[in-house]
Amino acid sequence: MTTTTSSGVLAAYAGLGAHRLAAADPLLADLLEREHARQNETLAMVAASSSADPSVLACAGASISNVTTEGYPGARYHAGCELVDEVERLAVERARALFGARYANVQPHSGSTANQIVLCTLMKPGDTLLGMELSAGGHLTHGSPASVSGRFFHAVGYGTDADGLLDYGQVAELARRHRPKVIVCGASAYPRTVDFARFRRIADEVGAFLLADISHIAGLVAAGLHPSPVDHAHATTTSTYKQLYGPRGGLILLGRDADLPVPGTRRTLAQAIAHGTFPFLQGTPDLGAVAAKARAFDLAAQPEFHALAQRVVSGARELAEAFAGLGHTLVTGGTDNHMVLLDVGRRGLTGAIAESALADCGIVVNRNRIPGDPHGPRITSGVRFGTNTLALRGMGPVELRRCAALVDRVLTALVPHGEAGFALDPAVRSEVRGEVARLCREFPLPHHTP
Repeated sequence: MTTTTSSGVLAAYAGLGAHRLAAADPLLADLLEREHARQNETLAMVAASSSADPSVLACAGASISNVTTEGYPGARYHAGCELVDEVERLAVERARALFGARYANVQPHSGSTANQIVLCTLMKPGDTLLGMELSAGGHLTHGSPASVSGRFFHAVGYGTDADGLLDYGQVAELARRHRPKVIVCGASAYPRTVDFARFRRIADEVGAFLLADISHIAGLVAAGLHPSPVDHAHATTTSTYKQLYGPRGGLILLGRDADLPVPGTRRTLAQAIAHGTFPFLQGTPDLGAVAAKARAFDLAAQPEFHALAQRVVSGARELAEAFAGLGHTLVTGGTDNHMVLLDVGRRGLTGAIAESALADCGIVVNRNRIPGDPHGPRITSGVRFGTNTLALRGMGPVELRRCAALVDRVLTALVPHGEAGFALDPAVRSEVRGEVARLCREFPLPHHTP
């Protein structure tokens, strides 16, 4: 068998696809072109966002996606999987090395799916789940009634104290009272360090499994800038697109408990998670995404990624200090990670109003509920900011303060206006848009323009 280097073939194939799309479907091609331009011309400050390297996106769009198969490398239910087996093994090897894990499953289609796999593997319908309340910073899949996690299981929620910090005493008290089968730690909107070791002690005391969801901080964990839960939690999950700058997808990691027998089964934890992924909750894996994950994990293992992660953290602290200096109220008073959460309700605004006004000026954020929020998730009293993409652009302290000043300029210029709620002076809108455009030109997304 002859092995041929085919990078040129892949590049030509990708180019052919783009050419055929433009010729056959100009409407769709134009929308995709405009979206590509929009990403480079706006300031993405959504905490869940990042921008994948072109080499990652090339993997996701490669012809490996044409392969249909089920199962795992060496044990597929279809023929013709010799090369895709190598790709998946490579992704698994890189994931394990990056996070110091003993087991990795790269097949989950999303972080939410990864959570569902772990919960449905370790629990039965009606079992008790203890997770962080959505309004306190948790995720839908941690027990929200809007999610299957809150409908299939008996969900109990823990929250934060008067300072907005995780209330570990409440977690312990609720765990003793309700004896959950699984405790979930990790958050979607919590800007402080999570004490995974303390969560494990609570879980061990009540005989619960511990699931750590690090979807928002996986890059910081990989870079050693946030404590790792891999050997504290029984299972660790993450999405691969937020802070790993990878493709849409999920990942499940196991540490020292990988070979732990799962009560009531003949499987170890690793075997149970493998079965829970396929065939229990998923069928065929997205092999293009698996290849893209392999590429993203390799990029995250490089020294340049550590420097990027450091910019993420220092940028968030700079952003938080700048907001505080401008008179804004920060939930928890600051940040330890990539995230800054503002309480705009103190200014008589809502998160929805702030999000819309900022988007109109080219600053993309998301509204978010905060502890004690009187509003629902569509309105909210909070706005969540993140520095993943700003750090990728190479922005430093000076630029982060410019970003904070632009946000402040918009929010302080909003004035009550009839039934519409609030209005923004067109002159302010024009001024901020111009400054956003200048920042984006000075700090373009790397490799975004050929």
